[in-house]
Order: sequence, then structure tokens, then C-alpha cells
Amino acid sequence: MFGRLLWRLVVGSRGRLVMALLAVTGGAAVISGLLNLDFDIEHKLAQEFRLLGPNLVIAREGEGQPQGEGASPALLMDESAVTRALNAMSTSDLAGAAPYLYIVGRVADTPVVVAGTEIKEARALNPTWKIEGSPAEGQCLVGRNVARQFNLAPSSSLQLSYMGRTTNLTVGAVLDSGGAEDDQLFAALPSVQSLAGMPGQIELEQLRVKGQPKAIAAFADALQDSLPAYTVRPIPQATAAEGNLLHRTKLLIVSMVLLILTLTTLCVLATMSALALERRIDVGLMKALGGSIGRIMALFFAEASVVGAAGGCAGSLIGILLARWMGERVFHAAIAPNWKVYPMTIGLMVVAAVLGALPLRLLGSVKPAFILRGE
Repeated sequence: MFGRLLWRLVVGSRGRLVMALLAVTGGAAVISGLLNLDFDIEHKLAQEFRLLGPNLVIAREGEGQPQGEGASPALLMDESAVTRALNAMSTSDLAGAAPYLYIVGRVADTPVVVAGTEIKEARALNPTWKIEGSPAEGQCLVGRNVARQFNLAPSSSLQLSYMGRTTNLTVGAVLDSGGAEDDQLFAALPSVQSLAGMPGQIELEQLRVKGQPKAIAAFADALQDSLPAYTVRPIPQATAAEGNLLHRTKLLIVSMVLLILTLTTLCVLATMSALALERRIDVGLMKALGGSIGRIMALFFAEASVVGAAGGCAGSLIGILLARWMGERVFHAAIAPNWKVYPMTIGLMVVAAVLGALPLRLLGSVKPAFILRGE
């Protein structure tokens, strides 16, 4: 009997309930899209934050000074020790690593900062670098200012000297970074180590670690335990920017979900208020026939739950398409649907619809005698 009455209520009020259903479906679509985005936002932002470059550095105190002629190697590190420590860490957390050894060499008797590194890894850590040319194995990169100063271009040859030792290099590409790299020359690490007479030595190691600032800090602490002689520290600008943006984005998504829930509840509230006025006679007859107000209210709230569940189901499916569209527009990659969102959205819509149906409680004050007299 309860089911038959519920069906008659839904069918008899389908005109007004369609408006509530549209409001719930629209709200569910937006909430489903936002929740799908929220579940995948950390991964997508991690991809975008690769553009910031490395976010962790291993070095000795006082690193970053190019080794001039006659300089002491006291600030250098053992490359093999660093490599062993990195190999012992979780490879799923480490997105990339590039060692560096800096010296001040001479080209045509003019000083130039030379960075010995693994060029392929350095380029992977700095995807914003603009490269003119396709460097082959063993070839060097020259910053645009260095290329302009020495009139160099891809395939050009140059002789690099340091403390009486010389080596011949071939330019593979010209680098345009918009930063300090434009004034540097990048060569293969073994070549620079040999030229400097510092085999197996590096000055610092730059890393890109995945995850939020807490995960990066935990990775740094674990790596510091493996390398007590060196200093492992996050790059504040990169980690702070990543953490702040992720926190603000999640806060924005939560705020939007709450706002949409509120608006959906108000839309249902307006529809149900109108229904409450129309159903005074129905409620009076039910009470006159012996129906309890609790059972009558359960019937109306069940009707609201059906509207919420139906709108939640339809909106969840639309929200998957909406999330995919938002991902392609913002991150140029589709947002993967998370099926946890489906029951969450339906549950939220049922709650919103039931809250919107609260005006129907006013029908409990209807007097059957007044209704039967036509008042």
C-alpha cells in the first residue's frame, strides 16, 4: 500500500516534481564533476608543477659556487654515494634527478660558467627550457647569451680549457630558459669531471619528488638519514607554491560543492512549499481515515528521496562528462572517473531533497474536520 500511495503521489504531482528533478539533476551534475576533479586534482597538478622544475636539492653547505682555477674541492660530493642513496629510495616518489658540477672554464680565453650534468635528465627536470636544435649524445648545450657572445650555433665546434687542460666540444643545441642558464654552457658530466680533474665528484644533485609538501619533506628526511654528510633540503619556492595551490584548489572545490548543495536545497524547498499548499486536502482525508501524521510524513519524505535519488543518478553520469570536459580545458588531459563519486553524489542529493521537503511538516497541523467541511 505504501508503494502504491507513493507512486500515485509522484504521478499526480509530476508537473511540479519535474522542476525539482531538474534542479537536483543539475546540482548533481556539477557536484559529480567537481568531486571527480577533486579526486584527480593532485595527480593533474603534479603534472603541471613539473614546469616549476626541481623541488629538492642535495649539496654541501655553501654549494652553488662555480669552481674557479685553483679552487678547493671541499664542497664537492661523492657521486656514487648519492646515486646509491637515491637507488635505495622509492622510485615511485622520484620523478627525476640530475647531478651538477660547476666550473669556470675558458672559451677563446674568455671565462664562461660550465655546468657538467646529465643533459637528458636536466632537460626532463626543466620542461620549460626552449631548445634550438637536437643535441646528440656527447654534444653540449650553450645558453643563448653564450651562443651570441662566441657566435655559436648547432653543429659549431669550440675548445674549452680549465687549469691547463683542454677538451673539444660540439654544440648540439642553443638553450633559451629566460634565466641564469642562458649564461652557461652545459656539457656531459664525465667530460667536465675529467677536465676539472675531479672524477666521480659533483657539487649538487637536483631532484623532482612527487607529492604534497609533507610527502616531499618526508622523502627529504629519509634521504638525509642516508646521506648524513650532506644537506638535503626542499626548494621553498617550488614546494610552497605547490602546497598552497593544491590547498586552495581543494578548498575552492569544497566551497563550490556546499554552495551547489545549498542552491539545490532551496530549489527543492520552493517546489515542496507549493506542493504543501496543494496537498492540504489529501492530508486531511488521510488523517480522517486514521492515517498517522508520522506515516503521512514518511510518505512525503520518501517522495522527496525518490526525486533526489533519480536526479542524483542522472546527474552523476552527466558529471563524468563534465569532469572530462573540465580536465581537457584546464589540464589538457581527461579526468579519470572515480566510481566513489557515484554513491556520494546520490547520497548528497537525497539529503538535499529531504531537507527541501521539510515544509511538508507543516501539513501535520491540518485539521481533518476543517477539510471535510471544505474550509
